[in-house]
Amino acid sequence: MTNLSKTLFINTRPADRAQPLTAALKQNGYQVIELPLLELQACEYSSALDTLFQQLFDVQSIVVVSPTAVSIGMQYLQRSAVPLSKLKHIQWIAVGKTTADCLAEYGIQAHIPEVETSEGMLSLPFFKQQEDLKKIAFWRGEGGRQFMMQQCLERQIEVLNFVLYQRVLPEQSWYIFQQFQVQFSQLRPDVKTWVCISSEASWNNWKLLCQHVPEVLNQMHYLVLGQRLSEILQLDRKQYQYCFNIAQVEHLSPTVIIQTLAEYEKKS
Repeated sequence: MTNLSKTLFINTRPADRAQPLTAALKQNGYQVIELPLLELQACEYSSALDTLFQQLFDVQSIVVVSPTAVSIGMQYLQRSAVPLSKLKHIQWIAVGKTTADCLAEYGIQAHIPEVETSEGMLSLPFFKQQEDLKKIAFWRGEGGRQFMMQQCLERQIEVLNFVLYQRVLPEQSWYIFQQFQVQFSQLRPDVKTWVCISSEASWNNWKLLCQHVPEVLNQMHYLVLGQRLSEILQLDRKQYQYCFNIAQVEHLSPTVIIQTLAEYEKKS
């Protein structure tokens, strides 16, 4: 067994986004299990959502938090009969390059923060320099972090909150986790198992899966997205007296993840 194959990586990305990372990891010699912690389901198109779409003409910026928000938002925009051509003068902000690429398919050039977090978006020149920002829309999912919206409200900026989808734990993940438990119990002691945690919701769902086997949760190594999420895991580690390891990354590109894993391999 090579050094690389002494690492088992649990790819917890949603099923429709997991393949590029899985392929890159396997190509570099890692063992991979796909165990999605989140499934994104569209919220029903409602009269409340329709009312929000009719107000988009008045906003100065639309913040789009994910590719899923782009997909559902554009579907519902068409359903609302609000022409996209009437909204292209608006400042569109994408949380990450992937989201920006999805918007580009609709002819929209979005601003992208250097750091893919709420703090990163607030540091964009658009927010720092535009003192007359009065109204902003958020295309987002249920739950999740609301820090940026709160900051806007504190600045007396009116917020249109488009809750377009909800995050649930996929049913098949319970079965996959049971299979993983069997495999984990048979792993050699020198094999490290990494779990990708990309959001607070995914961390909560991982804890749900591990609720009856806390020893499994404690023996993992966690690759987490961003400082805030790292701090959440650190607080849980301290509160429940766990001893798991945490590695923080600023985005989830296969290149960054593989580089981070390789660096930890060298240290061990």
